[in-house]
Parts: sequence; structure tokens; C-alpha cells
Amino acid sequence: MNAQAAYDTSCPVPARAGVGLKPEHYRDILDRSPDIGWFEVHAENYMCDGGPSHKYLATIRERYPLSLHGVGLSIGSDGPLDREHLLRLKALDERYEPGLFSEHLAWSTHDGVYLNDLLPLPYNGDTLARVADHIDEVQETLGRRMLLENPSTYVQFETSTMSELEFLEGIVSRTGCGLLLDVNNVYVSATNHDYDAAGYLDRFPLKHVGEIHLGGHADEFGDAGEPLLIDSHDREVIDPVWSLYESIIARAGPVPTLIEWDSDIPSWDVLAAEAARAEKILQSGAHVDAAAE
Repeated sequence: MNAQAAYDTSCPVPARAGVGLKPEHYRDILDRSPDIGWFEVHAENYMCDGGPSHKYLATIRERYPLSLHGVGLSIGSDGPLDREHLLRLKALDERYEPGLFSEHLAWSTHDGVYLNDLLPLPYNGDTLARVADHIDEVQETLGRRMLLENPSTYVQFETSTMSELEFLEGIVSRTGCGLLLDVNNVYVSATNHDYDAAGYLDRFPLKHVGEIHLGGHADEFGDAGEPLLIDSHDREVIDPVWSLYESIIARAGPVPTLIEWDSDIPSWDVLAAEAARAEKILQSGAHVDAAAE
């Protein structure tokens, strides 16, 4: 299978701002028909045959493009992928025909137990081969290209033999998958490990990025009193992350951009205001592209 081939969908995700679809906002969306570019859903929340959640999602899907974001495939797991989980994902993908599908560079299962966390990986040849094999299996099963999201990390491994960027580029080269660039994850990891987020993004392979995520994080402290950021998705995006995002759009042009807010869910108006801020930056990027042409 050629994983690079374009996925034929009747409703591709536009290069606009979208938001995560939450039950708290179903009625606001259906009653007000807001000017939002698209919605993203966590696949595992809809891996059932029916019920109110599917009724609302089906109605919203008729009006808006959709992106599907997995949180439970455990792409980095040392063992095989859960085939039943993958087939449920395939059924959901076929049911709603999302314009994009993405998953995390992380692992979250061990011996059949699902952990409520996205855990990091060492960056070395063995891990790269395992992750690439899993991505090949996902893309072959779904019949489409997937996007792999860069992680937020809190530890680094002595067994790593390559940088995160080298690892991501190796995965793309081997599998033909795309990348989901989470800008807040970059900021969180850079702060936690004391490196320059802007410098990291200057080297990021933007030509492979099919989607961008923006979210909020919690400020905490480690055992020695050092800053420790937690990718919490429970508040507004901070100004330094917005600045990093602006620099990316200035270089890459408009890319579908999601506002992630997964806990302490705000009112619709607060979430929509975050999306409007991203939309304004995307429109500026579109003007830059037009002027360059």
C-alpha cells in the first residue's frame, strides 16, 4: 500500500481553526451553528454502536468536517497492537469518514492492561522499527495515511541514541505517515528538559505536518524546585505558545489547527474565542502565502 496516497474523503478538513467536540457543547453547536472550521473527536469515546453520543456526532458531522484523534492504540507498545481495538477504530473511520486521523507517539498498554496515561519512549533504532511496524499496520488496516503526534515528555532515556526530530523524520521516511505538530507539547518538553522551543521548531519538518494542536498546560515544580509543566488541556493557550504558533504559520502557511481543551470544560464562548484567535493567525498566514505568489 502507498501510504502517501491522498485519502478520498467527501469532507476534508480545511486549513482553519477547529475545536475538540465535547458533550457540554452539543446544544450550543446545533442551536447556534457557529462559524468553526471543523471538529475533532477522541475515537475511544465513540467506540460503541449507538446512543446519544452517536446521534449528536452524526448530526454535527452532516454540518462540519471531522478529524479523528486516537488516544488508545499504544503505537509505542513493546507488544503487538490490540487487533480488536484497531478494528473498532476502522469501523468508526468508515462510519464518519473523517478528513484526518491521528495518534500519539506514546505507549499506554502492558499485558492487556490499559493505563490512563501516554508514556514516553526511548529514541533508538529498536523503538523506531517497532513504531514503524505498528504505523504500517494501522495505515494498512484503515486504508489511509495517519498523522503521528509529537509527545510532551517529563523524563529522558539514557538508552536514546537519536534526537526526537531524528526519530520523527525516520518514522516518516519509513512509513509515509504525516505528523501532527502539538506546539504546546514542544513548549512543555522544552521547559522540562531545558532546551529552546523555538530552535526545536526551526528544525521541525513542517512539510510533513497535516495538523497542529494548541492547548493549555499546568505550571508545577519538580522535587528540586525546578519548573515542571504538565500538558493538562484544562485552560487557555499561553502567550509564548501563541508566539511559537505564529512563527510556524508564517513559515508553513495555514494548517488545520485544533484548540484542545479536555478537562474543566469552559463555556462554548470561551472555547470559541480561543479558536477565533487561531483563525486570525491562520488568515494572516494565508495573506502571506498570497503575497508570495
